[in-house]
Amino acid sequence: MPPDVALLTTLRSQARGVQPRTVALRRALHRRPELGLDLPHTRDAVVAALADLPLQVHLGRSVSSVVAVLEGARPGPTVLLRGDMDALPLAEDTGLSFASETDGAMHACGHDTHVAMLASAARVLAARRNDFAGRVLFMFQPGEEGFHGARYMIDEGLLDRTGPAGRPDAAYALHISATLPSGEVHVRPGPLMAAADAVTVTVRGRGGHASAPHDALDPLPAAAAMVGALQTAVTRRVSAHHPVVLTIARIVAGTTNNIIPETAFMEGTVRTLSETARATVHDEIERVCRYIAMAHGCTAEVHIEPGYPVTVNDADAADRVGKLAYTVLGRDRVVTMDTPIMGAEDFSYVLAEVPGALAFLGGCPPNVHPGTAPPNHSNRVVFDEDAMASGVAVYAGLALDALAK
Repeated sequence: MPPDVALLTTLRSQARGVQPRTVALRRALHRRPELGLDLPHTRDAVVAALADLPLQVHLGRSVSSVVAVLEGARPGPTVLLRGDMDALPLAEDTGLSFASETDGAMHACGHDTHVAMLASAARVLAARRNDFAGRVLFMFQPGEEGFHGARYMIDEGLLDRTGPAGRPDAAYALHISATLPSGEVHVRPGPLMAAADAVTVTVRGRGGHASAPHDALDPLPAAAAMVGALQTAVTRRVSAHHPVVLTIARIVAGTTNNIIPETAFMEGTVRTLSETARATVHDEIERVCRYIAMAHGCTAEVHIEPGYPVTVNDADAADRVGKLAYTVLGRDRVVTMDTPIMGAEDFSYVLAEVPGALAFLGGCPPNVHPGTAPPNHSNRVVFDEDAMASGVAVYAGLALDALAK
């Protein structure tokens, strides 16, 4: 049976009680952002924040991950809660008193808030170990920003029955967003975020003098034709019921104004919400580029680097997130999303193995309209720290809801 409403609603005051710790950890991490899979300072800060709690702490072998396990009053199921830890390669321009002190790195996606919220949720839950049966697995993950950190942790046994907490029965994550009203929780069942694959195309022709294109094989007209034809292929070869975004974001060719180059290089991204559409688009990219190049007397080398898979929320788990947030935060704080978004998330690797859900937590700063706030991944993004108390309460509530005696 689920915990009673009174028990859950007290989580808000408990989250506010640990808010000074939450803010302090968040700001310490924000000052010293780290990129990728090797995050020694961040890892050590997490371990220090958890040091006085009754947790079993395990450090990653191949990456700077931290896994902490909290045992309840008696045996029971396992719930996984995830917080990603890495920053982005940006120069911060926010003017915050605790702005990044690391050149070319910034917590522009709010992962510092995720770590701080998860650490404080562990503190709240540790004080309530007698209220649940089973265990909570806290997953502090590096390398979410394109480095497949979750996959590394899974490969190290995170989800195995012989892993640090046994195989989880449910998995949840929150992701803060600067363009959603502060303290709101947005969630939906089914596909939530897209698969993201990188596309590179090298068009090879024959260089020559720009005044005599007939003596060369110019790769640029072929590359230009590919950009338009790829967009047509998306609209004509993929069902409108399967959303696809294909963007060629970079074209590089040539050295000066009177030389026809030998090669033209293009790269971009393709985002899909189903494996069917993903496979179709991959085939179309290869076919379109190869035959357009051939029509221009050139050749095309196409490479598609698979990225994160589609992030799919289990319907029951998404429903639990909504109901839990309704109870803990209030009815007006919960929004069911109408559509997915085309960004990507490597929590998708966990959700492919364990029923669970990822939800968005609003973090728009006060006195700023969500529609005009600098978004995640902007060098000017600012998050409302008050929203973190809501995140702590929701994290802790999800564990209590799933593990109630």
